[in-house]
Amino acid sequence: MLLIEIPVAFLLGLTSVIRGWGRVDEQTAALPMDWVPVLWLGGFTSGVLVIAVIFLHSAHPFAGAVQLLVAAIALCFTIAAWHDQYERAHPPPLPTRTGMPPSNHVTDR
Repeated sequence: MLLIEIPVAFLLGLTSVIRGWGRVDEQTAALPMDWVPVLWLGGFTSGVLVIAVIFLHSAHPFAGAVQLLVAAIALCFTIAAWHDQYERAHPPPLPTRTGMPPSNHVTDR
């Protein structure tokens, strides 16, 4: 089971990077949240947790502990992916010029 996780994690990382390549020009507008990376990473984390429970239940505490450590790392990546998507969907507001009189867009020469 552990040998299956390595190619799945590699494929997951590769597809996440490829999906992000086309997003360079999308920095200007607020876009809806893209849940695909979050759901992929969450599914991977859930799968790792299921394997950890199977190992712990079948009296393999070391393998189960390693799986729990991998699940914790995968959970950190899932939270980071969610945070990146949230920041992309909710950009900070544009700064305002407080204390300045409104300009009439006419330049004095």
